[in-house]
Amino acid sequence: MAEAVAPARSETRSLVCSERTGGILTLTLDNPPANALSIALMEALKAALEEARDDAGVRVIVLAHGGKVFSAGHDLKEMTAHRKDADRGRAFFAETMALCASLMQTVVRHPKPVIAAVDGVATAAGCQLVASCDLAVATANARFATPGVNIGLFCSTPMVALSRNIPRKQAMEMLLTGEMIDAGTALSYGLVNRVVAPEELNRGVMQLAETVASKSPLTLKIGKEAFYRQAEMGLAEAYEYTARVMVENMMARDAEEGIGAFIDKREPEWRGE
Repeated sequence: MAEAVAPARSETRSLVCSERTGGILTLTLDNPPANALSIALMEALKAALEEARDDAGVRVIVLAHGGKVFSAGHDLKEMTAHRKDADRGRAFFAETMALCASLMQTVVRHPKPVIAAVDGVATAAGCQLVASCDLAVATANARFATPGVNIGLFCSTPMVALSRNIPRKQAMEMLLTGEMIDAGTALSYGLVNRVVAPEELNRGVMQLAETVASKSPLTLKIGKEAFYRQAEMGLAEAYEYTARVMVENMMARDAEEGIGAFIDKREPEWRGE
């Protein structure tokens, strides 16, 4: 994975590095050694995602990581320090969990497809972040776990993303045992889409991102929103809703252009409208 030049280490350094390659925006977590999801990192990542929301030049977002760990989850040292607060940390814990929930929903509700690129360990809220992405590419070095049960803190919020991405029995096994699974197991569970050799991660992710980025940005936005909304509906309601979505989609200029290009056997020219 090509990375932006690392900023100087200081108290004000960026925790999320940004790099553009054509229509693909790569956001790299840079909070070594564990890329812990501290308040500062979550705020930085959420801000970067929000900035990309209305940037017409961004078609696809890749979430990458510096170092050997994608993310080990919440910053437990930061959280533990607040046990000295008058309320034993309750307000800070609530702030942390609310911000994390908001960040994960920002990923899911984002109009641009988001791809996780994982070449290391992703545990707890880090695993949650991978599960929240629309697609994920991992290397043989990748490992995943929801190990909260091992320290007396059940991974309840990671469970939301996990249980919406993999079968219940597999999700419960991860949650109840806290055991690490390898990339091949994650692929068989459906937690990741593809597993590649470590040296092939950049090429594999960029190929996938470029394929997605070549589609109509309006169609991707419509489809991603509809996918997650219908998944929360009953069968009849889902069909009624998606039928309305398809009618509106058919009225879009890009649908007219795409169908016309297919019939004329030519490449479509997307306008995002």
